[in-house]
Amino acid sequence: MLQLFDRAGLLAIASGVLIALSFPNAGLSFLAWIALIPLLIALEGASARTAFRIGLTCGLSAYAIILYWINIVVTLYGHLPWAVSIPIYLMLVAWLALFYGMTTLVARLGEQVGVKAAFTLPVAWIAFDFIRSFLFTGFPWAMLGHSQYRTLPLIQIADITGVYGITALIVLANVVLYRVLRAVSGAGVPYPFKSALFLITALIATLLYGFNRLNRPETTSGPPLRVALIQGNIPQDVKWSPAFREKTMAIYERLTREAGKGGTDLVIWPESAVPFFFQDEPMQAERIRALARELHTWLLFGSPAHELVNDRNTLLNSAFVIAPTGETMARGDKLHLVPFGEYVPMKHLLPFVSKLVVGIGDFSPGEHAAPLNVGQTQAGLLVCYEAIFPELAREYVRNGARILVNITNDAWYGRSSAPYQHFSIAVFRAVETRTPLLRAANTGITAIVDQNGHVRTMTGLFVEDFRTGEVRPGSGDSLYLRIGDAPAWLCVLLSSGVAGLAWFRQRKNGQTCHRDTESSNTKKTSS
Repeated sequence: MLQLFDRAGLLAIASGVLIALSFPNAGLSFLAWIALIPLLIALEGASARTAFRIGLTCGLSAYAIILYWINIVVTLYGHLPWAVSIPIYLMLVAWLALFYGMTTLVARLGEQVGVKAAFTLPVAWIAFDFIRSFLFTGFPWAMLGHSQYRTLPLIQIADITGVYGITALIVLANVVLYRVLRAVSGAGVPYPFKSALFLITALIATLLYGFNRLNRPETTSGPPLRVALIQGNIPQDVKWSPAFREKTMAIYERLTREAGKGGTDLVIWPESAVPFFFQDEPMQAERIRALARELHTWLLFGSPAHELVNDRNTLLNSAFVIAPTGETMARGDKLHLVPFGEYVPMKHLLPFVSKLVVGIGDFSPGEHAAPLNVGQTQAGLLVCYEAIFPELAREYVRNGARILVNITNDAWYGRSSAPYQHFSIAVFRAVETRTPLLRAANTGITAIVDQNGHVRTMTGLFVEDFRTGEVRPGSGDSLYLRIGDAPAWLCVLLSSGVAGLAWFRQRKNGQTCHRDTESSNTKKTSS
């Protein structure tokens, strides 16, 4: 077992720390471009098994820092003791770290069969990032490319490759810089001329493409929309309290009227902004309808819902759309639920495990990514952490959505870095699909992000606030919309090929050694 405090272990931990610091809320995004250099030094001359352990150690240190806020969710809002919280946190950290370990394992196997790390490490990194994005419901949180969300010229290639293209550039840059440092230090390593030339060419092409996209007039599919995003800042511990219901409604009514003074086409309230079943409370529902009629605006708001499916009442995390006439026009349901937050997976096998979110029973997922009619355009609904899954945004836009609406309640995270991390990932959905993203969060961050990933306006955390602005519906046209994650699947195939080649070579060498041993023993016996 790799010793955490030997040289290789310390170098792996150093890389993990640098990776963590590149993400919000530290947000030192430039560190991502050098973060892997200690890891690469630690991998020098390592066996495949040791390489896996070094990568695992790096992942453990990175995600232990990035995901510290899990303990806030579990203890403060899940009301579970630290004795339960710490194991949950460590299991999630270890799960994500496994993918780092597999990445360094494949990269090292590639080197052993003559494939350079400048190829295998970026390819393997993308492959295992992609696998963790869907395996066991998926958790594509804090991928290296996400750290660059504020560098607009760089991230424009997300409309071709998704976030994986930015990740590949970062990993390749680390490999090239590492090789240059080794060559300069007199270690007898040649300068990586070919890899450096490829990196420089790729970076120049990426930035030229990025600046071209940013300077190009926005393509639009309809007239501009005047939007208002409302941030009620309702404390999580009273959110579902019947005694606080009236105050909650009064806050949203007041903020909506203030935001609507200049006229709006669409008002958006956050996830579960309405702390009751809109379907079952006609008097409270009429207040919302009256507000839409008063301001003559479309109103989209989060509310739990229920419907009868196969003679069973199912609960849904939903959003309703009210027309300026006060009529309910549509309902959208959350498709990708949060394990242990909105439902307990394998509940029949884990009857002793309770859902962390209290107040409402287990939710069921919605069935279709059907855009919502919000007047002049169609909206794709991303509820809470659905915004971290690019395939959902892609499906909505391919089905006709021309704006993306992300309603969320990040109060669960407290004053941690999680809301900033969550927001940084959501920005990529706008660039990938060339569709503006409107984000309404209960406690922040509420923001308007245009189709180039530019944050036009945003709120702080834990303040009553609203944001207004004008957005142009997107064109729904990008290469990423058409090919999806095909490049990432190619990286999975290439990584599998490298691993298979290494296994074949090892088996062949083992058989050769076995035959040589048998031949030697035969000669000895005959003599």
